[in-house]
Amino acid sequence: MQKQTLEKVFEYASSPVHGTLSRKLRKGVKIQINEGKIYEAATLFLGDEFVRVTVKQGEETCNSYYSWDKICCVTTIGKVDD
Repeated sequence: MQKQTLEKVFEYASSPVHGTLSRKLRKGVKIQINEGKIYEAATLFLGDEFVRVTVKQGEETCNSYYSWDKICCVTTIGKVDD
C-alpha cells in the first residue's frame, strides 16, 4: 500500500490537534495497524519516515513507532449509525 493512501486513512480516522503536527483519533473511532493492537483515544504523528501512535496508560505514556514501508494494512473501527 502506498504512503499517500495510508496517510488518507489516518487523516480520515483523526482530526488535527491545534498548534501541533499531531492528530487525535476521532471520538468513537479505533485504529489497528498490521492487525496488531487496537488503539483507542490515541494521538498520531504522521512523520516523513514513520508513524508514531501515543496512548496514555494510567500515569504513563506509551509511544509506538511504525515505519511507513512496513505498514501493510490499517483497520478503522467505529460504531454503525442507524
